[in-house]
Amino acid sequence: MEHKGILLESGTNELEIVEFEVANNKFGINVIKVKEIIQPIPVTFIPHAHPHVEGIIQLRGEVLPVVDMLRVLGIQGAERNPQQKYIVAEFNKQRVVFHVDNVTQIHRISWNQIEKPSDMYQGGTSQVIGVIKQNEQMILLLDFERIMVDINPASGISVESVKKLGKRERSGKRILIAEDSPLLRKLLFDTMSEAGYDNVEFFENGRDAYEYLEGIAKSGSDIAEHIQLVVTDIEMPQMDGHHLTRKIKEHPDLQKLPVIIFSSLITDDLRHKGDQVGAEDQISKPEIAELILRVDQLIL
Repeated sequence: MEHKGILLESGTNELEIVEFEVANNKFGINVIKVKEIIQPIPVTFIPHAHPHVEGIIQLRGEVLPVVDMLRVLGIQGAERNPQQKYIVAEFNKQRVVFHVDNVTQIHRISWNQIEKPSDMYQGGTSQVIGVIKQNEQMILLLDFERIMVDINPASGISVESVKKLGKRERSGKRILIAEDSPLLRKLLFDTMSEAGYDNVEFFENGRDAYEYLEGIAKSGSDIAEHIQLVVTDIEMPQMDGHHLTRKIKEHPDLQKLPVIIFSSLITDDLRHKGDQVGAEDQISKPEIAELILRVDQLIL
C-alpha cells in the first residue's frame, strides 16, 4: 500500500487516519505522515542503539531506522501477529519505519471528534495526543514526534539553535501560539524567551485560540493592539491549524493578523495546503531558528 496524497480540501478541519494494531490495541497515525505500508523485511542489528530501535533496513537504496511499537508502548511478552506490517513515515524532515502488528483501515474524521486525553489517565509522559471514539471502540492517536524525540533528542526543538543567532533584544510584541503538545509548548516557551519574545500566549488547540481572538474582535478592539502574530501547529484536537488559519483569514477583523504554520507536516508535497488557507509562511519543525527569523521579519 503506497500513499499517494490526501485528497481532502485544505482547512475543512478533517483528517484521515491509518488505523493500526499493536498487541490487539488500536492506534492511529495521520495519513499525511504515511508514505507507504510494506511487509516486514530483514532488519540489520545496530549495536548500542536506543532500546526502541530494532535496527535498520534498506528501502530502495535509503537506510531507515525501524522502531518497534511494542517496545515504545511498553508492551511486554506479546507475540507478533502474523499480519505484522511496516509503516514507512515521514515528518520533521526525517523518514522512519514503525513496526506494528497489523494495519486495518483508513478513517476520515473531523478534528472536533478527537478528545484530548485526560491528565487523570495519561500521565506526564504519555505518547497519546487524542482519543477517537469509533463505533464501540476507541482509537488512540499517538504523538509520533514525541516518540522520535525520546529516541533522538537532537530531532526536537533546540534552544541552542536560537542562541546561535547571537544576542537578542527584548521585544514587547505579543504572539499567540496554538500547540497541543505540552512538551513542545515548554520548548517553544523556552526558545521564544531566548529569542527575546517573552509576551507569548499559548493555547492547546485551534478552537480555543480562535475563540480568544474572536472575543477580542467582538469587543470592538483593534486586534493588532492585542496580538501581533499567530504561530500554529497543524495537528490539534478540536480544530487543526489549517482550519484555524482559514477562519482567521476569512474574518474581517482578524484577517490582517500574520499567521505562520509551524508543523512537522510541512513538506514540498503539502505546502500548497497552507498556501490555500492564506498562511504568511510555513516552517517545518524543528527549524526553530528559521521560525524566529521569520517572526522578526513579520512583526519587528
